[in-house]
Amino acid sequence: MEKTHLRRKRTLSPERGAGRIARNRMRIAWMYYVEGLTQNEIADRLGIGRVTVVRNINEAIRQREVKIWIEGEVSECFELEAELKDAFGFREAVVVPEPVKPENVTKSIGVAAGMYVSDALQDDMSVGVGWGATLYESLATLAPRELENVQVISLLGGIVQARKFNPAEFAWQFARIMGADCYLFQAPAVVDSPATREALIERCGLRDIFRRAERLDLALLSVGTMAPSSTAFRFNLISDEERAELLRKGAVGDLLFNFYDRNGNPVDHPVNRRIMSLPIEQLRNVPARVIASGGNDKVECLLGAIKLVNCNVLITNEATARELILRRS
Repeated sequence: MEKTHLRRKRTLSPERGAGRIARNRMRIAWMYYVEGLTQNEIADRLGIGRVTVVRNINEAIRQREVKIWIEGEVSECFELEAELKDAFGFREAVVVPEPVKPENVTKSIGVAAGMYVSDALQDDMSVGVGWGATLYESLATLAPRELENVQVISLLGGIVQARKFNPAEFAWQFARIMGADCYLFQAPAVVDSPATREALIERCGLRDIFRRAERLDLALLSVGTMAPSSTAFRFNLISDEERAELLRKGAVGDLLFNFYDRNGNPVDHPVNRRIMSLPIEQLRNVPARVIASGGNDKVECLLGAIKLVNCNVLITNEATARELILRRS
């Protein structure tokens, strides 16, 4: 009788398979960034295609496994930083080189914000964080440090549909990288009435967030425009009708969903009384009030935001810096 031998097929569990993929990716990234091998040399040594090498390097950056840090000053940016400080009275200004591709301005500013915060953090500090695409990019250059008793506090309620740009998710990722304790604003970003807002604060444990925020050392913020594609409107948290009303009242942008005019005055509209965020007057008392934002569409809302919170640290790009200086009043 003919015997049939069955060979058991070896399979990897999903966890082990993912781990091996990550290890291979890290090996490729190490060879490229640390050992200085070219992509072709890595491909030859590992017996894989150059396309695979490139894909793994890009994925390592996307997964925040590789952080790129640049030291030194660009002379034109350094001069603009001095002009910004003179024009607006900033304590510090950081100006990044204008990106070749305009769509990369958000990433450029975010990378600089991560570097700035990494240098600024010290033991026993309390940091309040906003949210948005620019601040999300800061995670790429946040440098873990051996710090004691650092707290990270989310300054805005959550967005159900927002995925990676969710305020709670950003605060948690920020705290995880820095090895800090994290305190989340466990409420929707926008509620249906001022009464609901007050009830959530007083009866649902949110008062503790406000108490902790009274001791903030640094607030990391960004701003949004009044364009329909801006975060406040993209997720239908503010209706089209409300947006039109805000525009009629002179709104030029939002900071933590608080809408304001070019002179930095909060717009008198019911929306501003339904936002679950740290009050603007409380933000003004934070020693370091950092705004990281830029782009052609952000000049007007930045001019208002600087006055709104009396910003004393600005991180932006070259073109925006020049426009801010030109259009200041």
